[in-house]
Amino acid sequence: MNFELNVKRLLCLALMLLAMAPAMKAEDFSAKEVVLEHIKDSHDWHVTDLGDGKSLVIPLPVIVNSSTGWHVFCSSEFEHHADQDGLRQGPYGLAIATEGEHAGKIVENGSPVLDLSITKTVAVMFINVVILLCCILLSARWYKNRKASDPAPGGFVGFIEMLVMYVVDEIIKPGVGKGYEKYAPYLLTCFFFIFTCNVMGLIPFPPGSGNVTGNIAVTFFLALCTFLIVQFSGNKHYWKDIFWPDVPTWLKAPIPIIPVIEFVGIFTKPFALMIRLFANMMAGHAIAVAITCIIFLVASQAVAVQLSMSALSVVMSVFMMCLECLVCFIQAMVFTMLSAVFIGLARVEPEHE
Repeated sequence: MNFELNVKRLLCLALMLLAMAPAMKAEDFSAKEVVLEHIKDSHDWHVTDLGDGKSLVIPLPVIVNSSTGWHVFCSSEFEHHADQDGLRQGPYGLAIATEGEHAGKIVENGSPVLDLSITKTVAVMFINVVILLCCILLSARWYKNRKASDPAPGGFVGFIEMLVMYVVDEIIKPGVGKGYEKYAPYLLTCFFFIFTCNVMGLIPFPPGSGNVTGNIAVTFFLALCTFLIVQFSGNKHYWKDIFWPDVPTWLKAPIPIIPVIEFVGIFTKPFALMIRLFANMMAGHAIAVAITCIIFLVASQAVAVQLSMSALSVVMSVFMMCLECLVCFIQAMVFTMLSAVFIGLARVEPEHE
């Protein structure tokens, strides 16, 4: 099933790029722009180019606070093409900058405004949350009128139960230790949310194609939640090991070398969670699209070169997407596992002397 999903995604992506080919010369093709268009956030949902300067775009709600107050309108009111100043002009004196330090942001007189818009990443995240809720609630409904002695479910419900039991028994319980039940809802939510976003990101057309976990704002929030839970779950022994660890006195007074290192470690752990998930998912999307772009980078070459490089691009893209399917699960598992371990370390009881 995963292989078929990868092949379909690759073919759809290739067809999207092929649709651009008639109106595109090889020397005008920019692989960098194609890759960035795929992984970056935006105020409209670009599906594909139709040729002759036309594009299939899904407009999204814009919610901003400028010098003239709050404004709510549709992103389709912005011009499709930028003017000579690199601005896509819109209503109320607002514009979307396409270049410079504010590229991709809504600006007013060259300065960014307070932007609470439903961007592509936010829209995809909402869709993913709805899909996740439907999957979990439908599975929970199956158990409503059944007893523990009834046969185990099969099909989709059995798959969800298998994932839940695996995460609880192999990740949460060993990582957190005693009293893991209190943290299981949060850790299960992390796993299924990340896994759903990763899998939906493999689909090249709406409602997928969103690079949610490849957006550092999303991974920052997830890491922040883990950070807060760890700190509020820390016992006296946890804080003692940070500010007065069991090391020789000269390492903690008068110069608190080890306490400073331990205190910095409080923040480096969630930072590692944030960067690990963000970098792996963004790199996976970027590499897959970049390899597909090889087809168009050799469009001006001889037929033999085109065919050979195109075949190589397809093979490598299928391989990368198969690998990315595995990465979708691994990254969700790693984030959940590390969060469970950090929570468990904050709750370790001192050894009896």
